[in-house]
Amino acid sequence: MKSKKFYITTSIPYTNAPPHIGHVFEFIQADVIARYRRSLGEDVYFLTGSDEHGLKTKRAAEALGKTAEEFADEMSQKFKDLKDLFNLSNDDFIRTTDEERHLPAVEKLWNKLQDNGDLYKKKFSGLYCAGCEAFKTTKEIVDGKCVIHQKEVETIEEENYFFKLSKYLPKIKKVIESDEIRIIPESKKNEVLAMLESIEDISFSRDKDKYWGFSVPGDDSQVIYVWADALPNYISAIGYGTDEEKFNKYWPADIHCIGKDIVKFHAIYWPAMLLSLGLELPKKIFVHGFINSGGQKMSKSLGNVIDPIELIQKYGTDAVRYYLLREITPTEDGDFTYEKFEQRYNSDLAGGIGNLLSRTLTLSLRPDFKEKKPTSKIKKASDNTAKEVRKHLNDLKFNDALVSIWELISFCDKCINEEKPWEWNVGASQVISDVMRALEEISELLLPFLPETVERIKESIKDKKSVTLFPRLTKI
Repeated sequence: MKSKKFYITTSIPYTNAPPHIGHVFEFIQADVIARYRRSLGEDVYFLTGSDEHGLKTKRAAEALGKTAEEFADEMSQKFKDLKDLFNLSNDDFIRTTDEERHLPAVEKLWNKLQDNGDLYKKKFSGLYCAGCEAFKTTKEIVDGKCVIHQKEVETIEEENYFFKLSKYLPKIKKVIESDEIRIIPESKKNEVLAMLESIEDISFSRDKDKYWGFSVPGDDSQVIYVWADALPNYISAIGYGTDEEKFNKYWPADIHCIGKDIVKFHAIYWPAMLLSLGLELPKKIFVHGFINSGGQKMSKSLGNVIDPIELIQKYGTDAVRYYLLREITPTEDGDFTYEKFEQRYNSDLAGGIGNLLSRTLTLSLRPDFKEKKPTSKIKKASDNTAKEVRKHLNDLKFNDALVSIWELISFCDKCINEEKPWEWNVGASQVISDVMRALEEISELLLPFLPETVERIKESIKDKKSVTLFPRLTKI
């Protein structure tokens, strides 16, 4: 039987700076979804990439005396390296500077928009935020600064090509209200519906002398606007314009995973572009919040920026994955402190799953242990937990899924403490057997979240060798 396809994407980060913990948070969330869907037997295609054109990368490169191409190559590789560093299972990585895979899709898209009469040229003056790579309305500016990036906006006057976004707003409103495109959480859906009341046509090109990007087909004086270039990565990577069979297999996207600062582009601009192209719309847009540091927004000036690479070097990949997925509510802003991290590490990882595996395996290695048939007590708890975890993952509630798994871990610990098998009483072999089976179930449930840990648990059980999964941190 043909497997059901599942296409999931992350947003593609700008290459104006190295990866930060927020990028990692998004990639790990998407990775959990992808791994879970694969466990259901689905044909998953998981895409990440890098967004390289535009003003921000060009200026960042110039500040270092490098060309935009050189700087983008360096930064893109740093994002690509996250796959191995954080044990991500993405199938593909797309670069928006890729002239073989990406450019054909962008040019095909541009030409179709033009053929449909959805592009026109006009002179324009507006307030531009280089951080957002977008013109801002007066509502999005406070004291002359963009409310998102807190940087001064620039007055820009140019003659650009505009996309007839207003033409598609009634249809977009309808598909969002009806959840044809489901925006998660509901609060972001309401934000988008409010945005639709004040959205106008948007500039889709920039002056070639000032910006970096692909040339507008037929007009070398203009480059394609970064968002008109970046958003098509979701279709270029799966063959739009180059491999129609692959494209038809995976499109539409089942989930776009994005940050809350780019909702407008994904929930309004992107559907409008797809409607003009006559393509199906994405099914879900899953929006996560920001990660703060000690209750404050991360900032170089405050010295509170969390380097994800340093974290895994100190604590290990799965410990970082666990904290982000367990401690932070998926669709809300979260907070990182080393104190919270180390407390969670010791209580849940070293003292939770690590301790349960170690004590159970140690008891099972005694020569007088005899494996018993399962009893209903722990098996019932395991079965109930499996159902809860599946429900939470279907609802994209990663933290709730982990809470359920750790409740099962605590339940197993409680059973051991009540039965006291170390005294080697009549029920010792039974409780050890039941907990060993529960550990096998726990490892399956943990697979999307902590793949490296699960591999070690399975090897330990198979080889009948106790291991220390997470050494306790002694200095907090």
